Amino acid sequence: MDITKDIRPLTEFKRNTTEVMSHLKETGRPSILTVNGKPALVVMDAQAWQDAQDEIEYARTVADIRKGLDQSRDGKGVEAGAFFESLSSDRK
Repeated sequence: MDITKDIRPLTEFKRNTTEVMSHLKETGRPSILTVNGKPALVVMDAQAWQDAQDEIEYARTVADIRKGLDQSRDGKGVEAGAFFESLSSDRK
């Protein structure tokens, strides 16, 4: 984020929506919109938002895999056969 270019008043966004949208698409960076000088909204290009969501999902997946590996190393896991057997016995 470039605070000299990516923080702007909401009124500027309203007056220059097309220009602000072009800036968002060109840079891929979000803009913070202010009301009375205080941050109120964050706007960003849809593709940049999707890319950010994908990165968050990837980071969560990696964290979950690490957690599972740590639990396995600590002997907290359950053998796959026993796990699937418990699933089938729960249905009976």
